[in-house]
Amino acid sequence: MLAVVKMPHTSFTVSGDIPENIMTILETSYKKYLTVNDEKDEYVEATSMEWFKEAEKRQTPANTLRFYRNLHKFTQAQLAERLHTSRQFISNMETGQKPISRKTANILAEIFNIDAGRFI
Repeated sequence: MLAVVKMPHTSFTVSGDIPENIMTILETSYKKYLTVNDEKDEYVEATSMEWFKEAEKRQTPANTLRFYRNLHKFTQAQLAERLHTSRQFISNMETGQKPISRKTANILAEIFNIDAGRFI
């Protein structure tokens, strides 16, 4: 909320959560000079916004795997070693050439400490 009082030789601004008693005093004393701008923050569900929908389309299991591998600073070879598989198999999952199985998703979830559903 923003309250502005403009009178000859007087101008002051009060902003933030203005208590009711202060607003009453301002309205009583300066009614014809008072401007009140009560901009309430409008919250919008992020999932309904266009940028979220676009980002969600790009969020594939392959991209999720690459993101978490990089976040944890693993090379493909290091992750392959933890999964008891080859570096090429990790590469194929990250490029979407090979799907991520439920078993592999569960192991990845344990390694990265996230929900397995992110990889399926």
